[in-house]
Amino acid sequence: MFDKRRKKLKQMSRSQKNPSSMIAAISPNSRVAEQFRTIRTNIQFSMVTKNLQTILFSSSGPYEGKSTICTNVASVFADQGKRVLVVDADMRLPSIAKIFHLNNKVGLSTLMTSQHLKVEEAIQHVEAVHFDVLPSGIVPPNPSELLDTERMDEIIDELKQQYDLILFDLPPIVSVTDAQIMATKVDGVILVIRKDIAEVEEVYKAKELLDLVNANVLGAVFNGETNNYDYSNSYYR
Repeated sequence: MFDKRRKKLKQMSRSQKNPSSMIAAISPNSRVAEQFRTIRTNIQFSMVTKNLQTILFSSSGPYEGKSTICTNVASVFADQGKRVLVVDADMRLPSIAKIFHLNNKVGLSTLMTSQHLKVEEAIQHVEAVHFDVLPSGIVPPNPSELLDTERMDEIIDELKQQYDLILFDLPPIVSVTDAQIMATKVDGVILVIRKDIAEVEEVYKAKELLDLVNANVLGAVFNGETNNYDYSNSYYR
């Protein structure tokens, strides 16, 4: 079992920045794209009774596909004409800029530390998927401290004036406190669980850590790769 997991981790390490992971945009008629639309529908059901304008995506550990799930969900919401923004708030191992070949010199970390940079100057539009991206920016020495500031609250408030839906990609929950901090600032959290990668104990630990900060956990996406261009996803409460 452990050999299988190590092999899977190596495969994910090599492939996680592959633009083909944007399957919802590349193959909109595929079974996988339909699964992402199902996830969208389940989120929309939650929106009926709750204001869910800001949603955080994270996982218990690395290589579980949180960034892939986050960006594909963004894509299917953008397909409905929604104004969607993906924020790469993983200021430790950022990946969103690499997925879309964006300049990462200016981004969230820059906004947090600059007194003169405007929010719109840090945002980049990705025409191929019809949504905007706020990259992480240069990796700072103190990501969790930056997230736990009034400046972060101000940025979120400003973004909410411009977008219908804002999706945040955060580091794994168990390893650092970033996701816990942001979970107190957003409307909901979705946990990504990767088949053959996620450890059961770590998943339970991640849920416990979210509960400690009274996070609104909307549900989880079970993510299991079946071949190079196919994902099996399910969303549950």
